[in-house]
Amino acid sequence: MKIIDISRPLHHDTPVWPGDTPFSFSLNWTKEETGSVNVGQMMLSSHTGTHVDAPFHFDSDGNRILDLPLERFMGQAIVVSMENTSEINAEQLKDIDFSGTKKILFKTNAWKDSNQFPEQIPPIAKELAPFLKEKGIELIGIDLPSVDPLDSKELEAHHSLQENDIGILEGLNLTDVMPGRYELIALPLPLQEGDGSPVRAVLIDRT
Repeated sequence: MKIIDISRPLHHDTPVWPGDTPFSFSLNWTKEETGSVNVGQMMLSSHTGTHVDAPFHFDSDGNRILDLPLERFMGQAIVVSMENTSEINAEQLKDIDFSGTKKILFKTNAWKDSNQFPEQIPPIAKELAPFLKEKGIELIGIDLPSVDPLDSKELEAHHSLQENDIGILEGLNLTDVMPGRYELIALPLPLQEGDGSPVRAVLIDRT
């Protein structure tokens, strides 16, 4: 069994959405001060690094993180290569065998510099969600900060995925992951009011 970490490390230079809260970590108490322990403090956006979007992120009436079923974020997943494409659509997936899985992860490798927020990304076509719903998919993951164009205000892909009851996992690191089938674990924090949550996402290769 091999465990592959597909999370983006969190550090002071972690790129965030322009204008969003930068990530920071500091020691509020040191062992020298307390005599026993170091205690740190973090500040971050709920959409920092590898994270889950709750529907409340883009729909004020949508479910929040704690409302989402944990089963959605664990189980059999298929990693599909989508490199050198300007858009991810159903036509590109017509030959994929979806049997035995409810989760699909898209490897675009379009986020070239992990220390810089990308200027442009290949978005998810809004027509993709109904196609994936028919195939029994309940979660998509992507190695990009969003499933929509970075300048989008309509967020058509986000809304289409919500309408088809498909969860959204963004900011994966799939650089060294070969396309194929794995077991995914990417559990969000139990944030009762959360519009999103960072996750520690891993793939398990049992072959």
